[in-house]
Amino acid sequence: MNYAIIAAGEGSRLLREGIEVPKPLVELNGYSLIDRLIDIFCRNNAESLSIIVNKEMTEVYKHLQNTRLVIPLNLVVQSTPSSMHSFFELSRFLQGGKFCLTTVDTVFKEDEFAGYIRAFEADETNDGLMAVTDYIDDEKPLYVYVNEETMQINDFSDKPAENEKYISGGIYGLTPQALKTLAFCKKNEISRMRNYQRQLIADGLKLKAYPFGKILDIDHADDIQKAKAFLS
Repeated sequence: MNYAIIAAGEGSRLLREGIEVPKPLVELNGYSLIDRLIDIFCRNNAESLSIIVNKEMTEVYKHLQNTRLVIPLNLVVQSTPSSMHSFFELSRFLQGGKFCLTTVDTVFKEDEFAGYIRAFEADETNDGLMAVTDYIDDEKPLYVYVNEETMQINDFSDKPAENEKYISGGIYGLTPQALKTLAFCKKNEISRMRNYQRQLIADGLKLKAYPFGKILDIDHADDIQKAKAFLS
């Protein structure tokens, strides 16, 4: 499994709230966000790891330069206007089969993630397996409309619909077919990951939802304490 981490955001909200360390280096119970993801991925059949950081994150870049792995580590240093553009910059390393992409501030339980990866590796039918959760603690969640019997994804929406309980968890298991849609979005100036996901459906890709009990994002200072408690 090839893995990719988007760590190119500015973390401006955390900085305004007094958190001066770059977001990827924020610690949860002794482990930085970036190191926690790297360790989890390496324990779940990682064949390669690709990470993008922005040009201003010299501290994060130096930290990753000193990271020693037994698998290839592809490091991209580039500032981008959105997570989707960051994904595009990493896509050249993700051409060789299934891959899993997430943002650096996505926090989940490792046992749930391991089950998700096993399910994705075994899936020979779908073009993607997307993590979803019914735990909503996000300022602007992306709602995922699914067939409750098959868990096939029908649509993505900024607004909830009746009887639709899931939101995107920010963990994307995809196949190379999805990279064609990414290239289309980049060429046609379609931005944001949520619009990219909508385009996957428009292009006819088969996406299945995989429920997690809880997934957290680190957007604000109090999210750090929530995440520490969640992982304890």
